[in-house]
Amino acid sequence: MEWVNETLVREFVFLGFSSLAGLQRLLFVVFLLVYMFTLGTNAIIISTIVLERALHTPMYFFLAGLSCSETCYTFVIVPKMLVDLLAQKKTISFLGCSIQMFSFLFLGCSHSFLLAAMGYDRYVAICNPLQYTVLMGHGMCVGLVAVACLCGFTIAEIITSLVFHLPFHSSNQLHHFFCDISPVLKVASHHTHFSQFVIIMLCALVLVIPLLLILVSYIHIISAILQFPSTLGRYKAFSTCASHLIMVIVHYGCASFIYLRPKSNYSSSQDALIPVSYTILTPLFNPMIYSLRNKEFKSALQSVGRTISLLRH
Repeated sequence: MEWVNETLVREFVFLGFSSLAGLQRLLFVVFLLVYMFTLGTNAIIISTIVLERALHTPMYFFLAGLSCSETCYTFVIVPKMLVDLLAQKKTISFLGCSIQMFSFLFLGCSHSFLLAAMGYDRYVAICNPLQYTVLMGHGMCVGLVAVACLCGFTIAEIITSLVFHLPFHSSNQLHHFFCDISPVLKVASHHTHFSQFVIIMLCALVLVIPLLLILVSYIHIISAILQFPSTLGRYKAFSTCASHLIMVIVHYGCASFIYLRPKSNYSSSQDALIPVSYTILTPLFNPMIYSLRNKEFKSALQSVGRTISLLRH
């Protein structure tokens, strides 16, 4: 059946911070500082990994990709949010909204599959240590990142296309601060069954499948670690996985709370508030969790710092 463009809405209005009108300038300063710190932290992590040869390993290759993903994710949402905090009219064009939704879905989905790839990396490192360098060669690492990006691109393309092919006739007010799926679906003219379909599709492909892959990896990892003869060896093996597990819990915990709640539990104030922490704080904490807990990375950071200091002198 041929689809006819009935779209009348040409722009959307963000109402995410409308109930905090008196605090918007303060929020602007706080979010700007956190955003700049996030960009700086991720830039330091990526630069250190690139410059320090000791960190040219699969684990840090994936960490660099994760930091790039986090940086781009915040770039898609936070600058527009900061501008809107100071603007009287907080609007985004229909095309701009679709581009924003595609971009954050692409990066968010890729992030989920990257975490699954990192889980596989930990599985190979602990369960097949003698074959680690062979199984996790440069080609395999690049291939896993490419697959993660391809999955993210495909899912984002399908969902964005389906959402913005819906008719938008009346309301253009989004109770959110960016073009997330649920707020956009709420202002579509017909979305009752479609809304459920999109959320189920998102959960199944982006949350459930990578999480299952991670769980399978850790079932094998835990089984292998428990067979280690020494307590120290078990502790060291678990410690190499701790950072990744924390990142998985933070990522899937926030994403599940946002996208897996029953429809009756949705409220405009919650849906606008919760993604703020997911959008601003998670990209800040994740790389720091993975890097600052790692003695090897801290040593490499000090080495790069000394090198730069000597070059400047």
